[in-house]
Formats: sequence, structure tokens, C-alpha cells
Amino acid sequence: MSGPAGLTWSLRGRAAADLPVLADTAAPDGGSTGKGVRVCVVDSGIEPDHPLVGPLDGSWAVVKDPTTRELVIRPDHTGDTCGHGTACAGIIRRTAPDCELYSVRVLGERFTGTGDMLIAGLRWAVEQGFDVVNLSLSTTRTRFLEELHAIADDAFFARTAIVASAHNTPVESYPWRFSSVISVGSHQEDDPALHLYNPAPPVEFFAPGQNVRVPWLGGATIRTTGNSFATPYVAGLCARILSGRPRLTTFQLKSALYLTAANVQVGGGTRPSTPTTEAPDDPQH
Repeated sequence: MSGPAGLTWSLRGRAAADLPVLADTAAPDGGSTGKGVRVCVVDSGIEPDHPLVGPLDGSWAVVKDPTTRELVIRPDHTGDTCGHGTACAGIIRRTAPDCELYSVRVLGERFTGTGDMLIAGLRWAVEQGFDVVNLSLSTTRTRFLEELHAIADDAFFARTAIVASAHNTPVESYPWRFSSVISVGSHQEDDPALHLYNPAPPVEFFAPGQNVRVPWLGGATIRTTGNSFATPYVAGLCARILSGRPRLTTFQLKSALYLTAANVQVGGGTRPSTPTTEAPDDPQH
């Protein structure tokens, strides 16, 4: 029995043999570099041709139409307005060097933005069918909760993995709080290529986010701390996993991240090793 938009409420008159599914195993491929995977950074934009980011495959911005006053998506040539998006993009590039990298700018100078712009940019990214969307942003305003939840669910069912940053303080914010996204906080371990599974959600995974060296505006680099910078590391891991196994769903991606987390013991204490990528020795700013 099917409802609107192909929703299936029950299975009648069909058997398992009528529903063949081609699936990949959840274990990551140690040689994957993100090739062929489309990653979109919804943030403050990305500085074009930063040496630690490289060329972008596409760049757009959420802007207000001067005539209709509605929010629209337009090609963007501004780049990054405050450095945050470039930092996230650099971590993704370092982790998955061969992925395709795209940008949707929803923040302005001094990290200014609105929940409506965030929603417009995130919805558009999901509609484009990107494989991974990095969202190192959230909102505490509950009036956006329902719409963000619907977008996150649409992404989950469409196999677009939204990797969302938890708030840096213990407050309720969205969309990282939703189970349909991959939520990330930061850990203080010294290993820059280590992630952990959180056995006490709602935050699902912890990744390097303390004193991280990242690209910044003007071709520079800085060291910075926050969940924002743990999130793109996990987004990069997702790109590497999908590079070798493109049919994985977001549910299966979570399983792969779980099985390769440093604190998860599999089969008597052993676990698959997490593929690592050497970080370039860029100068500290």
C-alpha cells in the first residue's frame, strides 16, 4: 500500500525476492580519498584557491532578491566573509583530498546570518543531491525546529548525509539534535586522525576539534578550537567511505563510523582500522 509521494505504509502482495537491494558493506576502504564524492559546505563561503583548500567545484550564496525580497540562491564570487567556511573546507580537503568541494554561503561578515538563510541554504543543498553536507552551524530558535527537522528527514531518505556540529555549550540547538543527521562534538585527544563514538547521545561522535590548525582568510592559517572544526573531519571521513562504497545510506555511514571509532571494540577487542591521511605541514599563523 502506497501513499503520497511513493510512501509505503505496508508490504502486501510482494515478497523479499521482489525487493532486491544492492548494498555495500559498511567497512571503510583504507585507500579511499573521497574521489567522486560531492561535499557541500553550508557556511560563510570558501576562499577561492586557498593553498590548503584548492579549487572549488561550485559556489553559491543565499541572498535577498531586491525586487521580491525573497531569499534566493545565486552563484557566488565573494568567497568567504569571515574565515569559518574556509577553515571547515580545509579540514575536509585534508581528510578527503580528492572529493568534489562545493560552497553555499549563508553567513555574512562577523558571522551574521538568520535562521531563514540557514534553512534556505540547507534545503537547496539537499535538493541538489550532494552526498555529504557539512553544517558547522546551528540555531537555538525553536521556531525553526519543525522546518529543519523536515529538511533533515528529507536528506536522510535521499541519501544526503548532513554532518552537523553540536553547539559548543550545553544548550538545545538544531539540526544537530536530530537523529537523522550525523552529529559531532570535539575531543581533546592528541591523535589528529582519531574519532570516538559517544555511548550517551544525543551527540553521536567526537572528532579532533581542540587547537586545530586550519586555513583562514588571505591564504593564512590559524589554530582554533570548537565543535565546528571537528565536524568537517567526520564529513571528510564520510566522503572517503562513500568513495569506495557509494550506495551506503546515512544509516550505514553511521555504522561505518561506529565500527571504526577508536573506543569501539569489535570481536574480542579488535576493530577495523580507520583510514588515515597525512596532514600537510602548513605554517601556523
